[in-house]
Amino acid sequence: MERLQKVIAHAGIASRRKAEELILEGKVKVNGKIVKELGTKVTENDQIEVEGIPVEREEKVYFLLYKPRGVISAVADDKGRKVVTDFFPHIEQRIYPVGRLDYDTSGVLLLTNDGDFANALMHPKFEIPKTYVARLKGLPSRQAIKQLERGVMLEDGKTAPAKVKVKSFDKKKDKSIVEITIHEGRNRQVRRMFEAIGHPVAKLKREQFAFLTLNGLNAGEIRELTPHEVKQLRAFSETGSLR
Repeated sequence: MERLQKVIAHAGIASRRKAEELILEGKVKVNGKIVKELGTKVTENDQIEVEGIPVEREEKVYFLLYKPRGVISAVADDKGRKVVTDFFPHIEQRIYPVGRLDYDTSGVLLLTNDGDFANALMHPKFEIPKTYVARLKGLPSRQAIKQLERGVMLEDGKTAPAKVKVKSFDKKKDKSIVEITIHEGRNRQVRRMFEAIGHPVAKLKREQFAFLTLNGLNAGEIRELTPHEVKQLRAFSETGSLR
């Protein structure tokens, strides 16, 4: 069930605040009856009218985008830069990203118009694992790796334990490739974690979100999640494990 004003807003009829005003003014009906309570919740089967016009609800959609570098994780940008929704010109629904990836970070990004689904996946208590591959300057020592695994102190607090694996090291270029899995979603967290141990990130890519990967996609390509994947993600966000 969803709040009535939220359904009206998602249908594109009015902003949520304006929808609340319409409800209080008695201009909204549910199943033929005027509703003036802002806390009213409705199901998908309820018939809603706003000022006598039936509300048509958007079909819920779920996508995975291989976000390229140099793209904003937003639906619009006041500086005119490319945003993730630019890759969905054929989609009628008003979708938005689940969380974000930095402008200069590429990789797995989910987009949907299902607010409850997005909020569940972003809520820190559900600890959705996110795996990144970073190209670093230098090679982190074993002690530095253990620091990351235990958690490092950043300006906004200590990070939760992470899984870290050194994949390769180029001695001539003095660069290493390191895989890290975290369960948080702080701003530029992975970059700040590596900076904290003295190894700045030169390039960063999110290769996995929960069980979803970039397999079969090139940068800028998208695919729709299968119903089974959506069901698995819901289960993951609720229990921390797959069903």
